[in-house]
Amino acid sequence: MLPKIPPPHRDDVLLAVASVLTGLLLWSLGVHSTGYRHFLPDWAALVPLLVLGSLELVRRTLANLTLTVGTLGVIADQFTVGNLATVVIFTDLMYAAVVYGKPAMARRLPVGTGLFTVVVTVAALAWLRTPQALLIGIVAGIVSFAPALTGATLRNHREAAGAARLRAEQTALLAEMDRTQAVAGERARMARELHDMVANHLSAIAIHSTAALSIDSPATSREALGVIRENSVQGLAEMRRLIGLLRDAGAGQEAVAVPSLDGLDALVGQARTNGAASGLDFVLDDARTDGPAPPAPVELAAYRIVQESLTNALKHAAPGTVAVRVAHENDGMLLTVGVDSPYGERSGPRAPGSGAGLIGMRERTELLGGTFTAGPAGPVWRVRAVLPAEEKAVRE
Repeated sequence: MLPKIPPPHRDDVLLAVASVLTGLLLWSLGVHSTGYRHFLPDWAALVPLLVLGSLELVRRTLANLTLTVGTLGVIADQFTVGNLATVVIFTDLMYAAVVYGKPAMARRLPVGTGLFTVVVTVAALAWLRTPQALLIGIVAGIVSFAPALTGATLRNHREAAGAARLRAEQTALLAEMDRTQAVAGERARMARELHDMVANHLSAIAIHSTAALSIDSPATSREALGVIRENSVQGLAEMRRLIGLLRDAGAGQEAVAVPSLDGLDALVGQARTNGAASGLDFVLDDARTDGPAPPAPVELAAYRIVQESLTNALKHAAPGTVAVRVAHENDGMLLTVGVDSPYGERSGPRAPGSGAGLIGMRERTELLGGTFTAGPAGPVWRVRAVLPAEEKAVRE
């Protein structure tokens, strides 16, 4: 089955009509390009004209075919009285073959027509041996090489413009992908910060409010309300800190301190207060060696991992001692964080949990290129994170 040929372009129809009408006008006026030849009757010059004029209709869709037939037509025109319009139409078919034809033909035609022009010029000079023979070469160049070179130049410009447009679209797509990933990463970071900052205080509030409601003792209720108030105030302060981080730095917002490992004593002390009513005790073993402090992202990640582990212990740990240990390993190249919580059978958690805490701790660790493990180890639930304590640590 032959491929379906699309209808001719409107400009090609106008071009074909104008070319044929111009050729008919020249013929009717007796204007011929090779009037000294009388191999055929005068009307025979109209045949190549009509053939090449009709080829203008498919110059875009059948560029290779139109050039082949057009070449035969312009050669046939030389055996008649000739028509200047036929030659002009051929130059347009040569141009269209380069612009709309296959890439291989578009590359070969300028070279081939250039060589053809040189050969015709040299042959004319050798045959006629007069300077006027150069005119034959000039005409050959105007009819063949000039339109091929013009078409090649236009096609190269179009291809360059298309490639530039494609690169711009790809760049825009990559930029959009980077923006989407950046937004997703920032949302994940904000979710971790919000969870780690607020979950500890809300868990303590839930635990002590439950104790105040279940134990009918004024002293117990008063103690629980004190812990609830303290955690509410601290939770509000943490929320204000997060809001300060989200504000535009150019709006005059003062820098907000980022939690560091120096605040572990206070964090463990607060957990000790919150867990006293549940039979939990909290101890800290800070075995870090003297030396430069880890990068801020590493310190923040370590702090948040301890904070979330203490929150989980308040919710799920059996009565006993929760041990927190922070130390340097591998000559200070690594920072290890470990939290061991009593692990045993309980009727249920003291406060509801979603499991997002373990996910957040793992994400924090992996973003910095560290390793994270959490799970039961005999009588304890062990959380362990190993973080790179060097300047090249990945920043959040």
